[in-house]
Amino acid sequence: MGIGVAATSTLQLGSVADPGIGLALTAAIVWGVYIYLLKRLFEGYPPAALTVLINAFAIAWYVPVVVADGSVTAAALGRFGVAELGVVAVTVVATAAAFVLFLVAIADGDVSYVTPINKIVPMFVLPMEILLLGQVLTPLEVAGVVVATLAVYVANYDPGGFLEPFAKAANSRPAQLALLSAVCYAVSDVGKRVALQELAIPETLWVPLLLAGVATVLLPSAIRNRPTNVRRDLPKFALAGAVVALGEHVTTLSFAILPASIASPIINTQAIVAVVLGGLLLGERHFRIRILAAVLAVIGVTMIAV
Repeated sequence: MGIGVAATSTLQLGSVADPGIGLALTAAIVWGVYIYLLKRLFEGYPPAALTVLINAFAIAWYVPVVVADGSVTAAALGRFGVAELGVVAVTVVATAAAFVLFLVAIADGDVSYVTPINKIVPMFVLPMEILLLGQVLTPLEVAGVVVATLAVYVANYDPGGFLEPFAKAANSRPAQLALLSAVCYAVSDVGKRVALQELAIPETLWVPLLLAGVATVLLPSAIRNRPTNVRRDLPKFALAGAVVALGEHVTTLSFAILPASIASPIINTQAIVAVVLGGLLLGERHFRIRILAAVLAVIGVTMIAV
């Protein structure tokens, strides 16, 4: 499936892709709740160990889905070639790097500060689709990039001079990590689109491949930095694993239907959920400003995707 098909899907969102939009919105809610749970339940855990443990529980929750679906067969695995392995490898590494960078960012900074910056992923997705798949940038999409960039400014805003937020972002480790994580997530999103549409990897095969692949990449670091209180927190890991299994499932289904430039901005409205929960339940500062930043980020990336 080439970019022409993706563009056609965009034009037909009102009819053909409605299920994909609903799935993407569901994924946004699930991932927004998940971001809040990470900050609320697992503070102090090494990022790699946390990811491996949660993914292990997510795979356990997802096994019944794989069995019930029946599309993961020896024949499906036998169709894997160099292209499939390459896309899976790149997507897995990008996803692992993005998630660890984001965990470090929210450990160092407020959820409501880091999340709006991290969730401008589609601002990077579209240029990648232009370079790799021949997508054409429209004036509205250029305007979307400007609005999404403005969201970064607002997220960093404190009373003071006009250039103060830029200086803060340039010197803020959480902001830098959040932006780097966003780039990695963009690579991951484009990889998902290629894997599920161009290469037609079955959805119920993709989810455990991604979860297991990310866990494998991070396992050496997880072993070197083993947490000591895992047994006490097993119910928390079970809960987080269930949320991840659900989130990856609906995310995968949406990327199998929608082009990345449509699915990514919808799913990244999870920033709104995370910011609201961070402000209301964690009492983080500058709640109103960061709500505005999240809203601007969503508007910007939506303009990019239209």
